[in-house]
Amino acid sequence: MSLIYILEDDENIREIESYALKNSGYQVKGYTIVKEFYKALKEAIPSLIVLDIMLPDEDGIEVLKKLRSKPDTKKIPVIMLTARTTEMDKVKGLESGADDYITKPFGVMEFVARVKAVLRRSEKADDVLLSLGAISVDNDKRVAYIKGKPCNLTYKEFELLKLFISNAGIVFTRENIMNRIWGTEYIGETRTVDMHVRTLRKKLGKFGDMIKTVRNVGYKIEEKD
Repeated sequence: MSLIYILEDDENIREIESYALKNSGYQVKGYTIVKEFYKALKEAIPSLIVLDIMLPDEDGIEVLKKLRSKPDTKKIPVIMLTARTTEMDKVKGLESGADDYITKPFGVMEFVARVKAVLRRSEKADDVLLSLGAISVDNDKRVAYIKGKPCNLTYKEFELLKLFISNAGIVFTRENIMNRIWGTEYIGETRTVDMHVRTLRKKLGKFGDMIKTVRNVGYKIEEKD
């Protein structure tokens, strides 16, 4: 289940977007204050962000530029949403790194279709061979390799390793991992995440210590010295 963040100060529009996306099977969290949105990003990285340009506390274009400047958020697909209709506004949004641009008013069906399209493009872009040091994962074949030799992983272990490698050096909280891998809300239960990290480390053998425990926070992966 994909997690989508909506940053929109208009309550009516935000509720319409949230309702439409939830009915389409997505997990949705909405924000009106940019500061709260930034705080949420530290707790969980979404699969996509719907971002309004005209916000009361910070311009949406500036928010987008900040997202694209940070390693943990630069690859998150972003759909800009605005009442501005000039071509220059659209160009500015796309050049700043937006994946799509929707002007208000908009049709709900079109909105959901555009979200699905951006998510499909994002998932397709992930279908490549990812690697870090001696470890690599082939997302098409769903096979992990250690120095070129296949490593037998369960579905969740593979997803966990792919998440770490595609975000090398980034610390993931247990809540973030639960949201991204299990698609469920974090309810204080850490044993599932810890157990899967433990078994994954064991299967990676001497390279298992590439997965680092960040005390009181979560986990990250780093290339072995």
